[in-house]
Amino acid sequence: MRVIGDEGEQLGVMDVRDAIRAAKEKGLDLVEVAPTADPPVCRIIDFGKYQYEAKKKANEAKKKQVTIVVKEVKFRPGTDDHDYDYRMKHAREWLQEGDKVKATIWFRGREMTHRELGSRILAKLEGDLQDLGEVEARPRMEGNQMFIIFGPKRHKGTAKPERPVVGEGSRQLPEVGKPKPLPEGDNPTEDSGQ
Repeated sequence: MRVIGDEGEQLGVMDVRDAIRAAKEKGLDLVEVAPTADPPVCRIIDFGKYQYEAKKKANEAKKKQVTIVVKEVKFRPGTDDHDYDYRMKHAREWLQEGDKVKATIWFRGREMTHRELGSRILAKLEGDLQDLGEVEARPRMEGNQMFIIFGPKRHKGTAKPERPVVGEGSRQLPEVGKPKPLPEGDNPTEDSGQ
């Protein structure tokens, strides 16, 4: 088997017993890195430290991972305007936070014959959310429910504008409306005929 030392140096092709003896002399472990290679490759390392560092890397990768949550808004075919507005407002908030939104219309009994009412609600919702989200799954029926899935818009051009940094010596003036014109005769730049 081919053996690699603890500092990455090649120790060459050795017998298994010689490789184990070399690892024990250094107080380290012999770990098989590439068993399918010809000859198999082993490395002399501190296996406990190797496991710790691998676990640490996995935790760091997990911290940087973004979890996307799918939140659901439920409607009925006869949902009133105020209820619609209330649910649409929540869907907008969730899209702004970066979550996905699943809008579901739940049909019962005879309402199944009037699916166009549900389609209208979802089309209206799609129009109201088009500035914040894009449709990931078009409206479709599944049993007695019709649903659509929105995802937040992810475009390079829609990045939030950065606020200007105010330096230590400068001060920021409050925003003021347009200056009002002075009445004639009160203009201080005119000469009064002296």
